[in-house]
Amino acid sequence: MEFIQQVIDWYMQNTSYLTIFLLMMIESTVLPMPSELVIPPAAYLAAKGDLNIFLVILSGTAGALTGSLINYVISFTLGRKIVYALADTKWAHMIFITREKVEKAENFFIKNGKTSTLIGRLVPGVRHLISIPAGLAKMPLQTFMLWTFIGAGIWNIILALLGYFFYSQQDLLKKYYEELKWGVVLVGLLFVIYLIVKAVMKKRAKRDT
Repeated sequence: MEFIQQVIDWYMQNTSYLTIFLLMMIESTVLPMPSELVIPPAAYLAAKGDLNIFLVILSGTAGALTGSLINYVISFTLGRKIVYALADTKWAHMIFITREKVEKAENFFIKNGKTSTLIGRLVPGVRHLISIPAGLAKMPLQTFMLWTFIGAGIWNIILALLGYFFYSQQDLLKKYYEELKWGVVLVGLLFVIYLIVKAVMKKRAKRDT
C-alpha cells in the first residue's frame, strides 16, 4: 500500500501527456497497471487547469491503443503455440502473465465474437490481454484498432469524468475513492452484460428466422 502511494505521489508530481501515454501503453501490454490510478488523477489536474481534459483522454486512449497493438502484433506473428509457451515462462509470471489468464482472454474473445475487443476493454482482468487472442485469431488490423480505440475511449472518458467532476469534492474523493473505483467497474460490467445479452438475443433472432 505504501509503495502504491509513493507511485501515486510521483505520478502526481510528474504528470504530463507523455507519462499518461506511456503508463496506459504499459497497462495495455504486459503489466496490469490499473488505469484507475492513471486517468482520474490526470483529470483531477485538468480540473485545476494544469492539463487539458480532452488531451488527457486522447493521450490515455492513444497509449492503450499502442500497447494493445504491441500485443496484437506479437501474437499475430508468433502464433498460438509460441505465445502459450511464453506465458509458461518465469519471465511472464514475473509480469503477472500466466497461461490461465491468456486462456481466459481467449475464451472471452471466442464467446463474444468480433465485439469482444470492445467489450474486453471494459472488463477488469481481461482488458490488458484481450489483444492477444485478437492477434492469434488474425482479426483484421483496422477492425481491431477501431474497436480497441472505442472501448479504451469509453473507459477513459468514464474515469476522466470521475476525476474531473470530483475535483470540487476532494475530501469526499479521498474518503470514498475505493468505493467509487468499484462503482465505475460495476457500471462497466453492467454495460458488458447489456452488450452480451443484446448479442445473444440477436443470435436467437437469426436462428428463429
